[in-house]
Amino acid sequence: MTIPRTAPAVPAPAAAPGPGAASAPDAVEAAVPVIRADDVSLVRDGNVLLDSVSLTVRSGEHWALLGANGAGKSTLLGLLGAVTHPTRGSVEVLGRTLGRVDLRELRSLLGHVNPRHPLRSPLSVREVVLTGLTNSVEPVPRRSVDEEQRGRAERLLTMLGMGGKSGSRWPALSQGERGRTLIARALMPQPRLLLLDEPATGLDLAAREQLLDSLDVLREEHPELATVLVTHHLEELPASTTHALLLRGGRCVASGPADEVLTTDRVSDCFGHPVRISRTDGRWAARAQRVARR
Repeated sequence: MTIPRTAPAVPAPAAAPGPGAASAPDAVEAAVPVIRADDVSLVRDGNVLLDSVSLTVRSGEHWALLGANGAGKSTLLGLLGAVTHPTRGSVEVLGRTLGRVDLRELRSLLGHVNPRHPLRSPLSVREVVLTGLTNSVEPVPRRSVDEEQRGRAERLLTMLGMGGKSGSRWPALSQGERGRTLIARALMPQPRLLLLDEPATGLDLAAREQLLDSLDVLREEHPELATVLVTHHLEELPASTTHALLLRGGRCVASGPADEVLTTDRVSDCFGHPVRISRTDGRWAARAQRVARR
């Protein structure tokens, strides 16, 4: 009797990753915190601007840095944006350690929104947004822009409520329109981290609400994006804020999930004044508590 020979088993081909699956390098990158500041201090001319502050920001988190004027908020944002180095401690941005990386290269991977953008030329809104590709104030001479980049600029402007303003000139824009244009500009390099330094400064009520609504839409449509927003007004926080860090005199008063940090006691301690914190429809508000008079 002849026993039939069995063909050797052929290994099944590896299943292709699904459309939502990340490649191994992408998965590793996603696991690395977007920002890790460890026990950082900054001293200038003998003045301690930051004192032993730590902060870790992960993909998809939206942090608020709050505190009174001079608390160190913008100073900390400068460290996170690779603008300055700490005197002590370490800062890692996108897995790169400050002091061991080319700062210009690192800054090109970040989106930074500065409401005091120093543009003097009457560029169109579209042209301003496209300067985000080169992280320059003015267009770089002899640098061409392709159709895909133009299309991305238009899509960002539409998402931020500026779709009908592409041809408008910078000097003719309101402060709120400039703010939304600068957010679109910061998003052109497709950064993993967006830094916003008091983006609602100088806005009236309607413009502020349009800006905050745009930030909520942005965060919903780009769930992998991490953001850090500086303000000293709780009313300027989008409802999508997930975490907060309170600074007072350069030191961290509290840090963590927004609902645990933005409380009456902790905010009162941060600002050195009794306030009452409330939250309605996802938005925060602060009111001074009356001090009983004798």
